[in-house]
Amino acid sequence: MKIIIKSAKIIDSKSPFHNQTVDLLIADGLIEKIGISLPNDDAEVVRFDNLHVSQGWFDSSVSLGEPGYEDRETIANGLNVAAKSGFTAIGLQPNSLPIIDNQSQVSFVKSKANGFATEIFPIGALTKASEGKDMAELYDMKNAGAIAFGDYNKSIDNANILKIALQYVQDFDGLVIAYSQDPNIKGNGVANEGIVSTRLGLKGIPNLAEELQISRNLFLLEYTGGKLHIPTISTAKSVELIREAKAKGLNVTCSASVHHLALTDEKLDGFDTRFKVTPPLRTEVDRQALLNGVADGTIDTITSDHNPIDIEFKKMEFDTAKNGTIGLESAFGALLTVLPVETIVAKLTSARKIFGLESNTIQEGAKANLTLFTPEHHSTFTKENILSKSKNSAFLGTELKGSVYGIYNQNQLVTK
Repeated sequence: MKIIIKSAKIIDSKSPFHNQTVDLLIADGLIEKIGISLPNDDAEVVRFDNLHVSQGWFDSSVSLGEPGYEDRETIANGLNVAAKSGFTAIGLQPNSLPIIDNQSQVSFVKSKANGFATEIFPIGALTKASEGKDMAELYDMKNAGAIAFGDYNKSIDNANILKIALQYVQDFDGLVIAYSQDPNIKGNGVANEGIVSTRLGLKGIPNLAEELQISRNLFLLEYTGGKLHIPTISTAKSVELIREAKAKGLNVTCSASVHHLALTDEKLDGFDTRFKVTPPLRTEVDRQALLNGVADGTIDTITSDHNPIDIEFKKMEFDTAKNGTIGLESAFGALLTVLPVETIVAKLTSARKIFGLESNTIQEGAKANLTLFTPEHHSTFTKENILSKSKNSAFLGTELKGSVYGIYNQNQLVTK
């Protein structure tokens, strides 16, 4: 396959062509030539209005459903959604039935992703069936292609299991993911503990539930060494704790979700279960602290935390509805309402290094792993924009900025 991408502004701080508008000639999956007004050379011509091109985006936290919950989402459709949302790779959470907790399950989901432009990188469960009791087969899963280990949206109650895991994975340079929310302090809470939850009569989840668990996990990391990733932090104090840990030299990274960067618990006024997520949406003070954490590098990467939920589990009373929102389709447009484009690109590509994946700088001779987009666009996000099987988006009806045109990866061009 030979294509030429015309008049594209390169957004890649590591590329010699950063912030330059150029043509890219791509042949057999490699960037053959970069320059101004390149001849078409019998290549398929790709043009878009105000086209920007960056390294391919990687979302470190995506749930799809398959195997077991294909009614929520299949791997095939999920990868097509990811591609048209600008992601050339996703980290697949072990949020399925059965849980991805052994070598055969890792191999199964990888085999289902063969032939797609968007690559899939499974995250293995840290404990068997994500029950928090016994450590899963981490080394075998690593050999099968798992890039990290964590129980999706479940804290490890037993501190000794997390301690042993952090020690064990050091033998093969593994990465442990520790979702941090103390289940006992959370209790039956369903929303951020504060003015909004009090006004609405909803049981609150205090910031302490997250912060206490993060503190414990950081103490364990300091004791064991190794690498720890704390996903989807949501409070101002959490940002501060991780900032302090990094200053001490601990090998800790963290992410924030798109919805926590763009939305607050004020959205709960209508008891709309689309806004019921975990951790819960917090206050404007917390949101601003997260944005500051992104700006100063404390927050290493941004994730959509895409989590499709069956409609029957969302069309319920707020207290009993399931947590989760889809987020791939709206990720870039929502982020562009709160962050500059270069920061967004940096935070949507930085997780590759965290998870030990190859990065492909935009330069001649490099593999073509590219996202195509424009920041110059405004639209209202509607159900027609949702490509996922599930429609539980927290951004429905929201004014978004920018637009994704598609991706080029694995010697394939995928556009909307």
